[in-house]
Amino acid sequence: MANESLSKAKEAKNDEFYTQYHDIEKEISAYLEYNPDVFRGKTVLLPCDDPEWSNFTKYFAQNFETFGLKKLISTSYAPESKRYKYGYQPTLFETEAPHFDADKTKTHGKIFVLDHDVTGDGKINVEDLEWQYLEGDGDFRSKEICKLRDQADFIITNPPFSLFREFLAWIMEANKKFLIIGNMNAITYKETFPLIKDNEVWLGATGFVTDMVFGVPEGTIVKESDKLKAERLGYVGNYTRLGNSCWFTNIDHGRRHQFLPLMTMADNLKFSRHKEIRGISSYIHYENYDAIEVPYTDAIPNDYEGIMGVPVSFLDKYCPEQFVIIGQTQGDSGKELGLKPFPRELKKLNPSLRDGQLYYIDEEGFPQKPYARILIRKKQ
Repeated sequence: MANESLSKAKEAKNDEFYTQYHDIEKEISAYLEYNPDVFRGKTVLLPCDDPEWSNFTKYFAQNFETFGLKKLISTSYAPESKRYKYGYQPTLFETEAPHFDADKTKTHGKIFVLDHDVTGDGKINVEDLEWQYLEGDGDFRSKEICKLRDQADFIITNPPFSLFREFLAWIMEANKKFLIIGNMNAITYKETFPLIKDNEVWLGATGFVTDMVFGVPEGTIVKESDKLKAERLGYVGNYTRLGNSCWFTNIDHGRRHQFLPLMTMADNLKFSRHKEIRGISSYIHYENYDAIEVPYTDAIPNDYEGIMGVPVSFLDKYCPEQFVIIGQTQGDSGKELGLKPFPRELKKLNPSLRDGQLYYIDEEGFPQKPYARILIRKKQ
């Protein structure tokens, strides 16, 4: 289930969550380890950022020469255009610039560019960032930002959670390499899952993060329990913890090619650490689809040749050289896969049953439906 703070953000359109520096560094390190030259000679665009606050901007600016970047572009969205309003105050960095405009700072986005040594100290880093006001408010869908997108090689950011579908489509339309943060539930979106199934998009190197902490603007309403969890992790002040946050990308990294170590079906039935598996005679078979129910990723039998229904969290360990994704059973996807409709008499026993969903019969003869499942098969 989505974290409650994410749900509230969707309702209030409070999409301003600032990613922590160490989370960015940890994720990017995996791509550099796999390919040290992944960013060399490339242009990186960081849209949906507030460059003065963005750790994405700081991280890539500080590592400009180390990564061998050609150009770094970072853009922000105008305060007056945001649906979630708060007391905006421009920074000294902006107000002390000769081209500062008290009106434009509210209605126009800003663009920061880094591509050469401005200070004359012989280095290219964060001190060399140059900025101007954009012509518009910085909306990623505007022609102005689309033009920046088209000239970039990589798009990296934490986009608005409420616009994840649209933002991903915006990237894919331009056929760009990307790394973005989203909610785990985005995996099952009809706009996202086909891309994952076809290996056009996959999860990032750090996978599912149950306690990812984000900075928030002053005055943002933060659930007390999330604030306390952030404090326990060392973040005191304007921070919140968002559960089930994860990275989505199409940049290759080594972790996605690591085979998942698994036991045989016989060994799972005998030694599994899960009571639902250990000691039973066989895996449950679905009634309306030719596949077995596997409730835990580590309980996938390595010698089963048929189709298996596994949790969405499987994708955190998915290796395309080891398994093939058949489909998912959310929404209309199950019907498209050919899942048979429920007999009417079963609906009387369990009114929550819906056509297009998997189900099985438990030991007491009662129809049960598992949580969202992804159907996979061992690669031949």
